[in-house]
Amino acid sequence: MTTFVLVADTFTGGWIWREVLPRLRESGAEAHPVTLTGLGERRHLGGPETDLETHIQDLLQVLDHIDAPEVVVVGHGYGIHPVLGAAGRRPDRIARIVHLDAGLPRDGDPALALVPDKRIRDQLRHRGEQAGQHRRVPPPTREQWQRWGSTVGVTADALARLDRLAAPHPLGTLTQPLRLSGAAAGLPVTGVLCTANGSSIAAVEALVGFGEPRLQALTDPGVSFFELGTGHWPMLSVPTELADVLLRAAAGEGHRLAAAAGEQPAHLRPFLVDLAEGKRDRLGNVDLHLPDAESPRPAVVFVHGGPVPADVRPTPRDWPVFTGYGRYVASLGAVGATVDHRLHTLDDHARAAEDVSEAVALVRADPRVDGQRVALWFFSGGGLLSADWLAAPPPWLRCVAATYPVLEPLPSWGLSGSRFHPAASVRDAGRLPIVLTRVGLERPEIAVTVDRFLTAAAECGADVEVIEVPDGQHGFETVNHTEQSRTALEHAVRSVLEHLRER
Repeated sequence: MTTFVLVADTFTGGWIWREVLPRLRESGAEAHPVTLTGLGERRHLGGPETDLETHIQDLLQVLDHIDAPEVVVVGHGYGIHPVLGAAGRRPDRIARIVHLDAGLPRDGDPALALVPDKRIRDQLRHRGEQAGQHRRVPPPTREQWQRWGSTVGVTADALARLDRLAAPHPLGTLTQPLRLSGAAAGLPVTGVLCTANGSSIAAVEALVGFGEPRLQALTDPGVSFFELGTGHWPMLSVPTELADVLLRAAAGEGHRLAAAAGEQPAHLRPFLVDLAEGKRDRLGNVDLHLPDAESPRPAVVFVHGGPVPADVRPTPRDWPVFTGYGRYVASLGAVGATVDHRLHTLDDHARAAEDVSEAVALVRADPRVDGQRVALWFFSGGGLLSADWLAAPPPWLRCVAATYPVLEPLPSWGLSGSRFHPAASVRDAGRLPIVLTRVGLERPEIAVTVDRFLTAAAECGADVEVIEVPDGQHGFETVNHTEQSRTALEHAVRSVLEHLRER
């Protein structure tokens, strides 16, 4: 018989698992929802001294008083911090750790460090400090919950209950560093990813493919994954589905990354079109792929996606997909400029936007470039960086292109109030031509941002050409070497170059 211990996110308590418990118990499992000190029905017990260690001790007490040899411990959001802290002290009591739409904290990380948006982190500190000696962070208002995790799928009644029962969260639990002894490192782990909140198995596989050392542990056979097509609160939006996934996780089921661990990462596979290497000049963080021409030529600046970890080698401008695009446009008489920018974390969009702006200025100033005829082409997560150019297109910008782009901030990225919102900026694009390549097998969390962009574009009459790759995947130029992919690629390149030739 499986025994579950359930630890919820900030501002909540054991009450939030109410609809999940019957399904777990019907299966024959035991289920113990935990309310941490200062939250839920125990809000009166919290004080200025309540910190992460307090919550770890809460969980240890639960583990020590359960009459079961091993338990499956589920940490939702912030809840993974006390879960990991307790697991390091009772590894013999735990059969599996489940990260439910939760991050991967490292030794020394406070929970605040895993909040993706710096503005929200600062706001949390500020609100906690304003609370005075009680050091508690007030919960979000009804309108603000979406900023703390997607509420997709949560009914109005459930959202009202979340709003009514939410308690101020002790600030010390968010700022005290998590200390990991390594004792729990070998325990089986399952990640449950909520796609409407911006996470997916495909996204995890892409990050692992970058070779970041701390993520290689995710390819261990003891690590599995599930997806739920909902927002950050699956216990409220899809409680039955969540219970079923937890039961399957406890049984050792789930998707594993180990089978693909030895394969060449998608971003390093050969480009769809075989092109001879031509002349390439490296200028700072920009490479110019140059056509065989004597007079200045129009240019296409290719902007890669992200976040891409800072230590990834080769850097994006040397990836086959971008050298391929650069050579392709050069073979057709334009300058192909590939850029390395510093979108390394979710806090880096402003810095990356500056890098792109400086790169564009460098390209336009080059005597081999016709600075009055330039196109910008954005890929994947770099799509958010198109927002500034759509909002105020300069006269020399003849076209904006986007391929399998993210065109709204994903909910878990914490950028909802930022300027990086192409689906809003497109309303100011005027008659600027936009060439959008959309893949039919796109990740759901990205596809919805493209749909919203196209809806906004249609409402304002923006000039958008959509090129479809029905059977294409994200990164189709290296993962789908088909005639359909080739046709779409050629169509997109020629459309962009046609806009550059127009006077």
